[in-house]
Amino acid sequence: MKARIPNQNNMSRNDMMAKLQKMQEDMANKQAEIESSEFTASAGGGAVEVKVSGKHEILGITVKPEVVDPEDVEMLEDLLIAALNEAIRKASDTMDREMGAFSSGLGIPGLGF
Repeated sequence: MKARIPNQNNMSRNDMMAKLQKMQEDMANKQAEIESSEFTASAGGGAVEVKVSGKHEILGITVKPEVVDPEDVEMLEDLLIAALNEAIRKASDTMDREMGAFSSGLGIPGLGF
C-alpha cells in the first residue's frame, strides 16, 4: 500500500511542487537581501558604534576619541563587546524573523530557521 499525501484544496502535486519551488526561490532571495544588509549598534551613549553585515561580518567600528583612556582600556573593550553583540543580535533576529515567516505557512512543526 502506498502512502498518499492528502490533496489540500484540490491542489495537484505539480501545483504544490511549483509553490514549494517558488517559496524556495523567495527564501533564497530574502536570505541574500538580509546577508547584504547592514546592522548598526552603539554602546556608551554612542561612544562606540559598530556595523555588521547580515552574515555577521564586521563592517566598521567607530570610537569617539574621548572614550580612549590608556588607564582604562577595559572599559573600551567592554563597550566594543556590548556594541558588537547587539549588532550581531539584530542581524540574527532579522534573519530568524524573516525566514521564520516562510516556514510558518507550511504547518510543519520545528521548521524554524
